Amino acid sequence: MTKRVFLVTIVLLFLIVGPLPVLSMLVKSVMVDGHLSLAAYRGLLTSSRQWLLMGHSWALASLVTLLALGGGVPLGILLGKTNLPFRRGFTALFAIPLLIPPYILAVSWADLLGQEGIAAHLFSAKVIREISSFLFGLPGCVMILFSIFLPIPVLLTMVSLRAINPRLEEAGRLFAGWGGVMKSVILPLILPGILFAGMLVFLLSFGEFSVPNFLRYDVFPVESFVQFSAFYNFKAATAAAVPLALVTLILLFGESVFLRGEATQIQPAPRGDFIRVDLGKFRPWVAGVVAVGALALVIVPLLALMVQARGMDAYVEALRRGGDSLFRSLLYAVLGASLLTVMGFFTGYLIQSKALKGWRAVDFLTIFLFALPGTVIGIGLISLWNTPLTNLIYATPLIILFGYVAKYTALTSRVSAAQLARIPASMEEAARIAGAGWFQRVFRVVMPLARRGLLAGWLVGYIFTLRDTGITILVYPPGRETLPVRIYTLMANGSPSLVAALCVVMIAATLLPAGIFWACPLIRTRKVA
Repeated sequence: MTKRVFLVTIVLLFLIVGPLPVLSMLVKSVMVDGHLSLAAYRGLLTSSRQWLLMGHSWALASLVTLLALGGGVPLGILLGKTNLPFRRGFTALFAIPLLIPPYILAVSWADLLGQEGIAAHLFSAKVIREISSFLFGLPGCVMILFSIFLPIPVLLTMVSLRAINPRLEEAGRLFAGWGGVMKSVILPLILPGILFAGMLVFLLSFGEFSVPNFLRYDVFPVESFVQFSAFYNFKAATAAAVPLALVTLILLFGESVFLRGEATQIQPAPRGDFIRVDLGKFRPWVAGVVAVGALALVIVPLLALMVQARGMDAYVEALRRGGDSLFRSLLYAVLGASLLTVMGFFTGYLIQSKALKGWRAVDFLTIFLFALPGTVIGIGLISLWNTPLTNLIYATPLIILFGYVAKYTALTSRVSAAQLARIPASMEEAARIAGAGWFQRVFRVVMPLARRGLLAGWLVGYIFTLRDTGITILVYPPGRETLPVRIYTLMANGSPSLVAALCVVMIAATLLPAGIFWACPLIRTRKVA
């Protein structure tokens, strides 16, 4: 009974923090003076501009998804299945754009290719205008979002490859070479993971607002953000956000119906039995191509930021102007990651153990909120908590933490569920037979065995809460802005060197803890206990 009551309480808390604000937003958008009204949605359907924005969003997300899958799946196979040198280093390098606020990559490319960027000193004014027009529009948005979301298919492809039983590959090798095995055995088995990665890339690209807003490409998320933040038009902002929520819901429902059963056909195999493909004489050439890709997509734009910062004076000014925001970002990220670790562990436990009948619905809702644009969640939080009775939450940083838990519980719950799946059920069963209660089993048996997943989940929560912009920029109390929000607001009128230095500080604040945890022996250990 204790186990059931506690898990039901966790689910109820998540429903209050996550789905309830979104539901409140939708209900308020159709109510005028206590009566049902669809005026905002009629305006949405009859406006030619709204359909143009929908076309822009759909084109952007489709192109980014095609490019990310076209580049990410082969790269994931190279990094996860072959004997390519420096695999860990390449994986970490390609993951960097996903770990920092998306608009930082837009700023870095503008510092490099913009009309006042570094390239302006190397090419004629006419050439720079052509390059700048390419960057500030659909092509630039596609290029930058491709580099940001490329790690998703790369990492999911690597995880899917690790889950394939090597005996299937060995059986295929009896009749064909590695090319045939890849086509007939490996790709069909990892297809659910590839399609899931494509769905995530599409939804995240569809809901991204900071990069298109910076590069002046009008899309639906920008319209929703502008309607709310600039014109304070709640109903118009909600109406513009509804298509984002519907697309997210439809794609996730399709994934749950058509792909969930496919994924169960892959059974994990012991790590020692994993088979790698020998690249032979092509090994150095392939490594060179991968290195060039990492240089172009990651290293060059980050170096452009450092060059634009122009010395230590810019960093001193950046810390003077943004030091308080940096401190708040770190504090909120630590608190948010800790809350997400707790929430993620118990929702992951629920999903892995199927302790409640509604575990599939909980899993679906966590993924739905993660895929939902942060601006939509932010508007929902405001619609629910902006009342005199709930001012203790709305007027304090608690509203930011609520947003973090709503959006990022999916990440920590998936990490926890994956780690819990590796713990034999007999361990908890033995403790139960010995007379230990459920709390004793969880805190003295399961959690110590899952410590690697807990630490990894905390790190994931820290990184994503630290980089968050979409939620925080809408809900932060006055004078409590985080560093990503401070940078975003300074991009319009701050000096390029100051903005670049703040971006470098933001990157360092994100990657330094990740590097420490990456090297931590407790994280790197391969044993469960």
